[in-house]
Amino acid sequence: MSAKRRADEVRAGWAMSAPALAAILLFFVAPALASLFLSFTDFDIYALADISNLRFVGFENYARLIENPLFWKAMSNSVLFVAIGTPLVVALSLCAAMLVHSRWLSWRPLWRVALFAPYVTTLVATAVVWRYLLNTRYGLVNYLLSLFGAGPIDWLGSPTASLPAILIFVAWKTFGYNMIIFLAALQTVPRELEEAARIDGAGRLARLRHVTLPAIAPTVLLVSVLTVAAMFQLFTEPYVMTEGGPAQSTVTVLYFMYEEGFKWWNLGSGAAVAVLLFLCILGVTLVQLRLARRGGAI
Repeated sequence: MSAKRRADEVRAGWAMSAPALAAILLFFVAPALASLFLSFTDFDIYALADISNLRFVGFENYARLIENPLFWKAMSNSVLFVAIGTPLVVALSLCAAMLVHSRWLSWRPLWRVALFAPYVTTLVATAVVWRYLLNTRYGLVNYLLSLFGAGPIDWLGSPTASLPAILIFVAWKTFGYNMIIFLAALQTVPRELEEAARIDGAGRLARLRHVTLPAIAPTVLLVSVLTVAAMFQLFTEPYVMTEGGPAQSTVTVLYFMYEEGFKWWNLGSGAAVAVLLFLCILGVTLVQLRLARRGGAI
């Protein structure tokens, strides 16, 4: 290939990717850099009215956050959501994908649509519906529990029950998306490997452990990374269902950032929370990638 033709192909490639790169720079990179800059300022409602009121304060916002007990409460809640919610969502998604992938299941297209449907429903509307389902006095969940002799549970009013209640809703709402990713990966696993393992006497669990899971290990890593990022960014669910309560038991980092930035108009402090949240997600993702590389998944 001549140098001129190679240069023409490079220019054509840049020309075709320019619109997408421009959108990424405009809507992702620029806001991220702006948030980083604002985190070192005292940007508030007065600076919105007059930019001359904006002052550079260095790491003052970060120091104030480190000394704020509510920030650490929000961080601990988010870590709990990640630690419990990620395995729950990944396992539920994988089980659902294996169910709709199995050859013995009838009406598989219908089941795929039905299990994926919660993901495409409106988040706020479904959160409101679940808030009524979990109501202590007239909720359907407590009514079903009463049929088995269990007493009513204050799902959204108890500090110990509110976080699991939101996790159940989040798992129901989001597992359909991961199910589709897992389903695509399962369809790439050679049937010959499973048949060979079955002929050699391997049971279902043995085939799952030694054939299926190693074959889809990169997909498990991808879903885990996406789920961790989503769990760290929970906001709408606790905002609609519990408003961060009771006793701040469901305040997440993103909820705390919202209150700092748009309730108290401490936009510089809110930007600092966003930077710390990004660093947390980045750190956990790097740990996941290292563990996956050590385990041979990538």
